[in-house]
Amino acid sequence: MKSGGEAQGAGAGILVVDDDASLASTLQEFLAREGYNVAVARSASEALALYSANPRISLALVDLIMPVTDGLALTDELRRRNPDLTVVIMTGYGTIETAVDAIKRGAEDYVTKPFDYEAVRKKIARLMEVAELRERVAQLEKNLERHPSFENIISLSPGMERVVERARLAAGTDASVLILGETGTGKEMLARAIHAASGRARLPFVGVNSGALPHDLVESELFGFRKGAFTGALRDAPGIFSAASGGTVFLDEIGEMPKDVQVKLLRVLQEHEVRPVGGTQPVRVDVRVVAATNRPLNELRSTLLREDLYFRIATVLLEVPPLRARPEDILVLAQQFAARLSRRYGREISLARSALELLLRYSFPGNVRELENLVESAAAVSQDNPQSIADKDLKPLIGAGMPAPAVPAAMNESLSMEHMEKLTIQQALRVSDGNRTKAASLLGISRDTLYRKLRQYQV
Repeated sequence: MKSGGEAQGAGAGILVVDDDASLASTLQEFLAREGYNVAVARSASEALALYSANPRISLALVDLIMPVTDGLALTDELRRRNPDLTVVIMTGYGTIETAVDAIKRGAEDYVTKPFDYEAVRKKIARLMEVAELRERVAQLEKNLERHPSFENIISLSPGMERVVERARLAAGTDASVLILGETGTGKEMLARAIHAASGRARLPFVGVNSGALPHDLVESELFGFRKGAFTGALRDAPGIFSAASGGTVFLDEIGEMPKDVQVKLLRVLQEHEVRPVGGTQPVRVDVRVVAATNRPLNELRSTLLREDLYFRIATVLLEVPPLRARPEDILVLAQQFAARLSRRYGREISLARSALELLLRYSFPGNVRELENLVESAAAVSQDNPQSIADKDLKPLIGAGMPAPAVPAAMNESLSMEHMEKLTIQQALRVSDGNRTKAASLLGISRDTLYRKLRQYQV
């Protein structure tokens, strides 16, 4: 960026705000020589206009003493617009105390005038590295939301980690997979992650709810039909298996599939071919089948599925534990949902301690889907910025009934907030191989907050 906001490049930029034209110009030239894109504003109003016009600005150098609107007020407004924006206060030696006050209000750091340019260079380099890392993490999360993968499955629970690792290994094969789990545990997300990590990732992923299809249409929907096969069959239709050829078919609620259709599904798995309704010749298909059900395994095997189909479709069996069986995931998932909503709504949304303690005591019959809905419901009815969701915001959404969670034996020693936070942090560090930046990102907190927690819990 050049002065006045004209774009100079695509990289993240710096906004310099100072009413001293000579000093601002000198600082702009210095930062430009360091390779940064720089925009200069002479007032708070000009700074806000430039910031609105240049979304790639990731750091603002703001003079503390300015006419009309001072640096403190400008910092407040910039942080209101973007809580992740890095703000550095520029101040004279006589106003350092005020600069410290600005840090308490959201500024990241301060530099003193006259400048020690070597110190400024090091400080800006460090802060821009953090800002760019934050931007890459945010972009990665956006990509993951659009393209589900194993990295998009957020969990610190050892039980869930084992499921994900087993799924990751299965993804490298063409084996059929059966996923068991209660409603809302994320079975379809796991199925999509298996597809995304497989050799079929560039080809279709087609999902169908076996229980939602009318009985008399299941066969034609899955296997297709020929023109004239029945009233209304005005042309040939390929069916789901042919449409997904080369990719993955996800059969949700497989236990609801009629027995007569199960026979034909077995042929797909054994012979890799389908026979369209009204057709005389089989059609070759190349698909991988991933199925899911919320029914108990013993009911699925004894009553709902043909035995021969069960053994074909459950080559790899994955059982996703309910959220109440992995309380350490409640904390990290709730924080991740709040961080995602902060980006969506453009304001700072977090969960107060009282809210987290309430969530830890709740049994979550709707599992992860219910947790996400609770956090979003509390955020959607507020315009506070920042907003700290408390227990009083969640209680009306949860209702009067608060069944006690089924806590695993290993968790019985304590369900205090401190114990859960320490356990969650330790697990995040283990998952990220000790990388604290990755651990902080996984936990949905800043690196500084993680360091403070590490000292607090002596981790």
